[in-house]
Amino acid sequence: MHGLPSKTKAPATAMRRQTPARRAFLKASGVAIALPQFISDRKAKADTGRSELPPRRLVCIGNEFGMYPEAFWPASQSEQYTLTPLLEPLRAHQKDFTLFRNLDHGVKGGHFAVHTFLTGVKASEARMMKEGGISLDQRAAEHVGAQTRFPSLTIGSETGLHGGCRMSWTRTGTRVPPIQGPRELFRRLFLNEQESTKQVTRSRLDLQGSILDTVLDEAKSFEKQINPSDQRKLDEYLSAIRDVEVSLQLQRKWQAIPKPETSMDEPQDAGLTRDLPKIYDLIALALETDSTRVATLEIGGSFAASDLGIKKGYHSLSHHGHVQESIDLLVEIENYQVAQFSRFLTRLKSTQQSGSDQTLLDSTMALFGSGMGNGNSHTKEDLPNSVAGGGFRQGRQVVCPSEASKRVPLSNLFLSILQNFGVETDFFANSTSNLSGLEWS
Repeated sequence: MHGLPSKTKAPATAMRRQTPARRAFLKASGVAIALPQFISDRKAKADTGRSELPPRRLVCIGNEFGMYPEAFWPASQSEQYTLTPLLEPLRAHQKDFTLFRNLDHGVKGGHFAVHTFLTGVKASEARMMKEGGISLDQRAAEHVGAQTRFPSLTIGSETGLHGGCRMSWTRTGTRVPPIQGPRELFRRLFLNEQESTKQVTRSRLDLQGSILDTVLDEAKSFEKQINPSDQRKLDEYLSAIRDVEVSLQLQRKWQAIPKPETSMDEPQDAGLTRDLPKIYDLIALALETDSTRVATLEIGGSFAASDLGIKKGYHSLSHHGHVQESIDLLVEIENYQVAQFSRFLTRLKSTQQSGSDQTLLDSTMALFGSGMGNGNSHTKEDLPNSVAGGGFRQGRQVVCPSEASKRVPLSNLFLSILQNFGVETDFFANSTSNLSGLEWS
């Protein structure tokens, strides 16, 4: 099954859901226009006793050093394939996820190009993009808005090869700082503030709002007095202010709503390697309690191979130099990461959603991949990406053309994910269409 060449526009109907009650798309002048859900659709759903579908959710797991290609990719490029050593931990979920071959962003560069994983564009080139350098998760978070306490959760480390998690980015090209470790994540999700602390927070929010209003008024007074170059700078500044405004509104709303309760004890941090199971459990709880519908986790340079009994460093092993001993240790590290992701899918699949016959995995798209194709040579082609759950037809391998002239952007997959999430858009980053051959089940 093949993706379309980058110069070909796929009809927006390629991603249409297969029942009348689901979203349909019209293609008009090359723009996808989402039809509203008709009253007759809602009536038909009520007549058949079907409950409303749970909201879509998105989890993005990123690996900074990629996956060893020879142990990750199946030898066959057919739709059905035999599991490889790095896919073996996912055996119980082989029908729940899909592999995507020959997708990438077409970017060059060393390790810093890895941080284009969810954006499709280097930070230095973000201004040239229609929506700036916003990442997939933050674009989805914009759609969620104030429906959840946290529009998104970004989890990672501020230590490592590049001094911190760099997977999530706002429209203005600002890095979203990560939540570090399970203890901080637990407290964000479940620890309620004392009333005295809440009052201090409310006063702080009011003061910030007042200052923001003053700054905004002053900034707008310059709009008619500046040249086009300065106007672009002002637009970026105003966009940043709007981001702060939205954040303040969210904080005010959720200050009055208690956080959900959990029977889980507050965890202690033990380092990213040992903490992976706890972090995945907390992400699952965040989705289950609808505290958020979007979460990202970056596994990077702070991952300690020593916690797995491996004496060599993770980064150095990614530059294995084709030495078999180093390759074996690298695959052991990556196998552990895949096993923890598989455990996460098991939890989602075993969690029944309240008022629905769906599991949490049915409504959660779980992207597992990397912006690095081959860590040893720093290549960024044929990125190792898969998507589990989320209502797509799963259990196969989608192979796009490998020829450079027919390259299919990874952003095409991301556009399909956004459309499935409910975002009414016909582009993301450098996409040329949604991904041909990807269907809702």
